[in-house]
Amino acid sequence: MSSDIPDADDAAAGGSPATSDEPEANDSPVEEAAKRTPTGVPLRVDGLVKRFGGVTAVDGASFEVEQGSLTGLIGPNGAGKSTTFNCITGVHEPTAGNIYFKNEDITGLKPYQIARKGLVRTFQIARELEEMTVLENLMLAPKGQLGESAIRAVTPGLRGEVVTQEEEIRERAWETLDFFEIDHLATEHAGNLSGGQRKLLEMARALMTDPELVLLDEPLAGVNPTLEEKLLDRIHQLREDGYTFLLVEHDMDIIMNNCEHVIVMHQGSVLAEGTGDEIRNNEQVIEAYLGEDI
Repeated sequence: MSSDIPDADDAAAGGSPATSDEPEANDSPVEEAAKRTPTGVPLRVDGLVKRFGGVTAVDGASFEVEQGSLTGLIGPNGAGKSTTFNCITGVHEPTAGNIYFKNEDITGLKPYQIARKGLVRTFQIARELEEMTVLENLMLAPKGQLGESAIRAVTPGLRGEVVTQEEEIRERAWETLDFFEIDHLATEHAGNLSGGQRKLLEMARALMTDPELVLLDEPLAGVNPTLEEKLLDRIHQLREDGYTFLLVEHDMDIIMNNCEHVIVMHQGSVLAEGTGDEIRNNEQVIEAYLGEDI
C-alpha cells in the first residue's frame, strides 16, 4: 500500500509538493501506520477451497497480507474465516488452492512444520497447558531446544549446553511476561487464569516461537475493556517492531480503528478488500451483513 504523498522524483517530474503555507494533514494512527508498512507479501492465499463432505466452507478465496501490516479478516458467521485460518496453519488440509508463505508453497504441511517456518496462530478458545505454570507454558514454546534430546539432557559432557540454553529461554520468558504485564502470574497454574489472562498468555507463547506472521483468531472475544486495551496496545507495539498480523474479530469498531487493510469474506469467498472507509461504504458488504451498520 502506498501513500499519496509526492516524493522528490514526483516533484522533479512536475508535481506540486506542499508548500510551507499549506496546512499539514492530520492523518489517523491507522493511516500513519499504513505509510510505514514495508513492502513485501509474506502470505498469499490463492484459490483456497475447503469442503467437508457436501459442504463447501471456503470457496476459491484469494488474498494477500503485506509485510508489517495489521490486516483484518471479517465476515458474517459461517463466512469461512476460521476454516481459512485452519487451512493456512495446517489444521485442515485444503481441498484445492495454494497457500504461500515467504514465496514457499506450504499447502498441506503439518501445523508444527508451518510454525517452525515462522507462521503461528492463536485460537478463539485459548489452548494453554492447564497443569503447568504460566512460565512453563512459555518456556515450552521456543523451537530447537537442546533439552528435547534425551542424550543431551542426561550426558554430562552435553548437559551444560542444555542448561545454558534453558537459562536463556527462561530469561526470554520473563521478558515476554513483563511485556504483556503478566509476570506476576508466572508461578500460577495456567488453568487458574481468567479468560482475558489466557488470551495474553497465548499471545505471549506465540511470541516465544520467534514468528514473522501471527494469525489472531478473535483474540479479544470475552475480554474486559482493560485487558482489551492492553492486548491492542501490545499488538501495535509488536507491529512497530516488524511483526505482521492477520486478525479475525467480530467487533467492527476494533477492526476499523486498528487495521489499515480489511478483507471481507462471505459464503467462503472474498467479497471485498480495502480500507476501513471503503469497506464501510461498500454496498455489497452492507448487504452481506444484512444491512447492519458496520
